[in-house]
Amino acid sequence: MRKIVFDIETQNTFQEVGSSDVTSLDISVVCVHDSETNSYSSYTIDEIDKLWSIIEKADMLIGYNSDHFDIPLLNKYYQGDLTHIQSLDILAKIKEVAGKRVRLDQIAEATIGENKSGHGLQAVTWWKQGKIDKIVKYCLDDVRITKDIYDFAMKEGYLKYSIAGDEQIIKLDTSQWEKPNESEKSTMTQSLF
Repeated sequence: MRKIVFDIETQNTFQEVGSSDVTSLDISVVCVHDSETNSYSSYTIDEIDKLWSIIEKADMLIGYNSDHFDIPLLNKYYQGDLTHIQSLDILAKIKEVAGKRVRLDQIAEATIGENKSGHGLQAVTWWKQGKIDKIVKYCLDDVRITKDIYDFAMKEGYLKYSIAGDEQIIKLDTSQWEKPNESEKSTMTQSLF
C-alpha cells in the first residue's frame, strides 16, 4: 500500500479572508512523505502541479485534521476529486475514541517525545516575509511527526497525550486502517500529469 503522509501551510488566515471556509484560504507549501520511496518532498504553490503525480499514485492519504482541512483545501487546486482517494485522518480517529480534539503537539510530545517546531500562524508570517525555507522546514517537521505518530499507532495500538501532567492513553483499533478501499481508488478522476 502506497501511503502519502502530508501537511499544508497557508498564505493567510481565516481572519484575513473573513471566512471560516477552508477553501477560502490559499496554500503556500505542501509537504509529503511517500512510503514507496521513503522520501520527503516539498512543493510551493508555484510547484503544486508536480505534486499531482505523487498524490494520484497514493493508495491512502494520511494527515492530522486532513479530512476537515488539508484535503478540501488541496482539492481547490486539483482538477479531479481527491476525496476519492482513501484517507486516514489521525485527529478524526482520536476524536472518535477520546470524544475531543487533541492538538498534534500534545500527541507528539507524550507519544514520541517530540514537539512541533512552530505553528501555522508563524508559517503565515513567514510567507509574508518571504521566508519560504522556514515554512518548508516547519511543514516537513509536521509531516515527519505525523508519520511517526501514525507508525507508532499502527505498531502499539494507542497514542498518548498529557493534560496538566496527567498522561492519557487513547486506545486505537488500527486493524482496518490500511485495509484497501478499491471502490474509491477506481473512481478517482486523474489529472494526467
